[in-house]
Amino acid sequence: MANYIEINSKTACNKVDSNFLPFNWDLNIYRGCEHKCQYCFALYSHKYINSTNFFDNIYVKKNIVGCFEKQISSKKWKRTIVNIGGVTDSYQPAEKQYKLMPEILKLCIKYKVPVTLSTKSKLILRDFDLFAELSKFVPVNIACTITTVNEKVRKLIEPNAATSLERFNNLKEFSKTNVNTGIFIMPIIPELTDSYNNLSLLYKIAKQNNVNYAITAILNLRGETKIQFLNFIKNKLPHLYGKINSYYKSAYVNSAYKKRLNTMLNRITEKYPLKEKEINYPDYKNIDEQFYLF
Repeated sequence: MANYIEINSKTACNKVDSNFLPFNWDLNIYRGCEHKCQYCFALYSHKYINSTNFFDNIYVKKNIVGCFEKQISSKKWKRTIVNIGGVTDSYQPAEKQYKLMPEILKLCIKYKVPVTLSTKSKLILRDFDLFAELSKFVPVNIACTITTVNEKVRKLIEPNAATSLERFNNLKEFSKTNVNTGIFIMPIIPELTDSYNNLSLLYKIAKQNNVNYAITAILNLRGETKIQFLNFIKNKLPHLYGKINSYYKSAYVNSAYKKRLNTMLNRITEKYPLKEKEINYPDYKNIDEQFYLF
């Protein structure tokens, strides 16, 4: 059972300096995440608040709504895109209790703030009407991270997140609105989620559910994430430990593996090209494919 710790935040949106991201502001309602994804890249972030329990100590920014309105109502605000939940999922279980996202979305509607958001939770459908309303006025992008069609694997690597089918259902429902939808096939984990069948099925189902784009990324292992993930593999899937570990002489997979994977992805995307919606939104491009959830 997670421990919820209420805190006050000095500001809502943090500036993101990046040349490759389609946004410059990131808003995180929570610190820490209950989904317990074994590959989580954000484990490092708890060190800034002197906590080592990222999965169980969930810090709730109880004043985030007021901070957000103060920021976006300022004459200095340029109605730029806000990425919601770039570090931790805004629809993790704590949101059932705190219900902060509806208030955030109401402010986005009031001040016409375009948003992009990714989630692994079916709770997002609770706020379907608010996203649909917002998308009438400004660009709205919703993506779901979906790593595998194998539910047994999914339960191991993302034990407290929604099923892959539930995440696809999120995208199917939002495709009925003006919302631009995407699938994040990330991370692709060597020896575990990198098979042709798995990746092609993810593309195929995305296409069947009218998803507009897909983005892939291979697993990177650095810092706390490397320790967490390799310990998980050693304890739960020891037969894969040596093989996976051999790919990572550094934080990144070796070039030979990366080349093989990219060749496979090119085959898949040629077979299952995804088509962008005709809306005014940063141009996320392409990824596709096959299916069996058990």
